Amino acid sequence: MPDTEGQNPNTTSHAEQIEQVPRSSMPLTERPKSDEAAPPEGEKPSKSALKKAAKEKEKAEKAAKREQQEREEKEKAAANDTASHLYGHLNYENPPPFAENFLDLGDLEGTEENSRVTFEARVGNARVQSAKLGFLVLRDGFDSIQVVVAEGGGQSISRQMIKWCGALNTESVVRVTGLVKAPKEEVKSTTISHHELHLESIYIIAEAPEQLPIQVKDCNQPPPGEEEEGEAEKEGMPNVGLKARLDNKVLSLRAPASTAIRQLESEVTRLFFEYMHEHKFTDIQPSYLAGAATEGGAGVFEVKYFEDKAYLTQSPQFFKQMAIAGGMKRVFSKGPVFRAENSNTKRHLTEFTGLDFEMTIRHHYHEVLSFGESLMIYIIRGLQTQDYPKKLTKTIKEAGYPEAGTFQLPPGDKAVRITFAEAKTLLSEAGIESGEPHSDIDTAQEKALGKIMLEKHDTDFYTIDQYPRALRPFYTHPAPHDPALTNSYDFFMRGQEILSGAQRIHAHADLLASMRDKGLGPHDEGFRHYTEAFRWGCPPHGGGGLGLNRIVQYFLGLNNIREATLFPRDPGRLAP
Repeated sequence: MPDTEGQNPNTTSHAEQIEQVPRSSMPLTERPKSDEAAPPEGEKPSKSALKKAAKEKEKAEKAAKREQQEREEKEKAAANDTASHLYGHLNYENPPPFAENFLDLGDLEGTEENSRVTFEARVGNARVQSAKLGFLVLRDGFDSIQVVVAEGGGQSISRQMIKWCGALNTESVVRVTGLVKAPKEEVKSTTISHHELHLESIYIIAEAPEQLPIQVKDCNQPPPGEEEEGEAEKEGMPNVGLKARLDNKVLSLRAPASTAIRQLESEVTRLFFEYMHEHKFTDIQPSYLAGAATEGGAGVFEVKYFEDKAYLTQSPQFFKQMAIAGGMKRVFSKGPVFRAENSNTKRHLTEFTGLDFEMTIRHHYHEVLSFGESLMIYIIRGLQTQDYPKKLTKTIKEAGYPEAGTFQLPPGDKAVRITFAEAKTLLSEAGIESGEPHSDIDTAQEKALGKIMLEKHDTDFYTIDQYPRALRPFYTHPAPHDPALTNSYDFFMRGQEILSGAQRIHAHADLLASMRDKGLGPHDEGFRHYTEAFRWGCPPHGGGGLGLNRIVQYFLGLNNIREATLFPRDPGRLAP
C-alpha cells in the first residue's frame, strides 16, 4: 500500500483484515490497476512505489500552496484595489453617484469637451490593450462611442478595473460615467467619431451570457438571398440569414440598421398623422373583429368568439364609411390588416399595418386622389429633407443597403398620374405583353412599368387612375362616362403597389345593385349594418388604404417586406 500522511504502511486495521481477500483469488478484471505490482501480503512497498507516492504527495502539496498563494494575492489585490467602488453590478437600493448630465448616447454629439456625463448602453466590444489600457465600444440603438479605460486619472482607475472591463460580455447593459474628450484622431468604428468617453465608473445593469445564438454585428447588413439562407460570408464577414434573424428577433433588432429601419417606420407614421391633423381629419379606432365575413368573404381568418364565430377584418373600410355616414367628414386610422392568403412572396404578409383615410367629396373624386398624392409627397419629402429621417437613412445605407436614400420624386408638389389604359399602352410600347385592355396588370408588369416611369418621368412614385370595374370591389363607384371603368386608383413606389383607393358608392339603391352584380347578398348578416348606413343618407366620399410596411420597404429599397416589419406574420410564421 502506498504511504499516506499520518499512517504506517505496515499497519492494517482489524476491519481491513476481516474484509481483505487474497489477491490471487480475485478475478482478473477486478485486479487493481497499477504500474507497480502490489507487494505480497505482509511485505513492505518497493522503493519505486514509495518514491512515486512521495512525488504525488509533493505535487499535491505544491498545488495546494499555489492555490493558497493565488487566493491570498487576489484578496490582497482586492484590498488594494482603489477603484473597487467604481465598477461591478449596479445596486439600485444603494446606487452610486452619477453625473448631473444624465443623457441618452444619441444626445452626446453636441456635448462640450471635458463635460462629465452618465448614460446607459450595451457593450458592443471590449478589449484590453495592456495592463494599463483598455477600450470599450458602447452602443445604444444605432449610436455608438469609444470608451477609453486608462490606469490612474482623477478617479484612480486600477488595473483590476481595466481587466474587469475587458472581460465584459457583449450585449450586456451598463451604466457609465466619464469625461467627454476629443480623440487624437477620428474614430471610424463608431457613429460618434469626434468624441470619446474617458471612463470614471461603470456598472452592469443587465448581464448578457457569454454565448449568444447570433451575433448582433453580423446582422448589421442586408441578409443573404434565399439561395444563401443561413450563415453566409459577405466580404469575409459573417452574414446571418433572414430566418435566423426572425427567429432571434430580440438580438437582430439591436443591429443599428434594424433599429434605424424601425425608427424610420415610426417617422412615416408621424408624418402621416401630422398631415392628417393639419387637414382636419379625425383619428378613429375601428374594430378589427366582425361577426361575419365581409368584403365578399374571401381571404378572412375565422376565430372562436365565445360560443360563436368571428372574423378578423380585412380592412377598416366599412367602419370608415359608416363614420362618414355618421357625420364625420374626414377620418383616418392606423391599425392591423389581416389577409388569409397563402402568399409566400417578398411583398406579402398575412398581417400588415394599414394607414387609412376617408373623406367627403364636394365636386369630383379627384379631390380625394389629389389629397392622397399630396399626402405621399409630404411623407416622402419629409423623409428626404428632415434631419432625423435623413440620419436614419444614412445609417441604413452605410450598413450596405444600396437603394436607401436614392428614392426619386418629380420636382414640385404634383405627382405623376396616368390612367389604367395609358399604363397598358406604355407597356405595349416597351414591347411587354400586357393582355386584354381590361385585364389586370401583374407583378412583373408593374415592376416593368416602374422602370418605364423612372426613365420617362424621373420618379419612383406615381399613381394609376380609372381601373376597370371588373378588377375592383363592389363598393367602388363606376365612372359616369364609362360604366366599364371606375373612379378608382392605385399608388406605386418603385413599381410596387402601396395604396388602393376609390370613390365609394354612396346611393343606397346603387350599392345594393352593385352587390347583387358581384353575387353578394345585401341583406346578409355581414352586410346589414353597412348597407343600412347608406339607407339613412350618406354624402359622396372616397379614400384609400396605405400599407405602412410597403412604404418603408420601397422607400429604402429593401429586398423583403419582413425586414420592414417588427414581428412579421406570413403563412409559415406565427412567432415570435
